[in-house]
Amino acid sequence: MIASGRRRAERGSATLFAVAALGVVLFVGAALGVVAALVGAHRAAQAAADLAALGAASTLQERGDACAAAAHVAEVNKALLASCSVQGEEVVVVVTVTGPRWLGQTADLDARARAGPAG
Repeated sequence: MIASGRRRAERGSATLFAVAALGVVLFVGAALGVVAALVGAHRAAQAAADLAALGAASTLQERGDACAAAAHVAEVNKALLASCSVQGEEVVVVVTVTGPRWLGQTADLDARARAGPAG
């Protein structure tokens, strides 16, 4: 008779455990989604910076406005040119990409790149 009363007291405990485990799985999934979005945005920022620096260096070799070219290339790649400096025959650019706005994240991501003639 004691065993029967004990079983009644434990009824529904598996449901509570399942709900708690599901909550943990959803939380971890959401956190991994944010991390994946941040990594993707950082890669997009770095690609935009690399392309902007290459475009600026190419324009500089043609005696054009390197920073204007960098701004245009960054804009085409959905980035904002944060800074551009010409150092001799090299161009250094920093671009900013809007980061994911999930779960309260508000960070924008920056990337830096440098390009110039070979040799």
